Amino acid sequence: MFSNLKSLCELNATSGDEKSVRDFIIEQIKDYCEIKTDNLGNLICFKKGKKTPQKKIMLDAHMDEIGFIIKSITPDGFLRFSNVGGIDTSVMIARRVLIENKVYGVVGFKPVHLAGAEERKKLPNAESLYIDIGASSKQEAESIVSLGDRAVICSEYCETDEKIISKALDDRIGCAILIDIIRNFDEYDFYAVFSTREEIGAGGAKTATFSINPDSAIVLESTTAADIADVPKEKQVCVLGNGVAVSFMDRMTVYDREYYEFALNSGIKCQPKSAVAGGNNSGVVHLSRGGVKTIALSVPCRYIHSANSVADKRDILSARQLAEFMLKGIAEGKV
Repeated sequence: MFSNLKSLCELNATSGDEKSVRDFIIEQIKDYCEIKTDNLGNLICFKKGKKTPQKKIMLDAHMDEIGFIIKSITPDGFLRFSNVGGIDTSVMIARRVLIENKVYGVVGFKPVHLAGAEERKKLPNAESLYIDIGASSKQEAESIVSLGDRAVICSEYCETDEKIISKALDDRIGCAILIDIIRNFDEYDFYAVFSTREEIGAGGAKTATFSINPDSAIVLESTTAADIADVPKEKQVCVLGNGVAVSFMDRMTVYDREYYEFALNSGIKCQPKSAVAGGNNSGVVHLSRGGVKTIALSVPCRYIHSANSVADKRDILSARQLAEFMLKGIAEGKV
């Protein structure tokens, strides 16, 4: 599973441009389930088990990551861009980026020695940033890149005994877990969705859930961990090493209480996500058709949506274990 996670994180796939990740996943699961790709690029998979569950169950993990899209080119050959997904300005400045897996650039900004006293006290406006690819004119830049090209912040995948540091842990962790479940769990039938476009509003999960029409859903995600310097304990949301975070509510979803309590009482190391903030594919999944009972299992990540998110391997294993526990419990009618 961790080998697959490394390979997944090293791929570049911003929202709406998930092909590289989709192709990799297909290679990993094609011998274990039925697969189809819908018009939005979602992978919709059916894993035939030894028994039919009491309820139709769907597991979801999204393939896309945050990044940039080129929207214009200045006369001097600099690239103006918009964010694809939520990216804080502080993680962009002076970062190396890769455009369409072929062109390197740097996110440029006004040098500090040219900034006024007041400007130095705050982050630059995101609209003032640009990507420098070394072109000296608009014409030269246009010969290298096109409007609508995608870019990601460059990152090296790093692994220690307990931690993983990489871009795109949100949500390549969920994808790696779901691949492993498809390959190894065969007690009951279930559906699996590797969805697109989560970072720009969960569009892929919305259409995929409508197609499957499940009774129950397990959303595999990553979430912000704020167990870092100078953050008081009551605001830490979740803590690395304390297990997968189980949500009771966020800005898009009030989660099924029975599923939430079943997870916390599983005996598997996990923790409540102690904040009502953010959102994920659950927001559209649980509202599909006549409603879907939904739980979100999220691996805590420090510095999420940056080039160097940090996750704990023990939490990833906890998420894998709890996802199977929930799948089996729902299938057997225990919850």
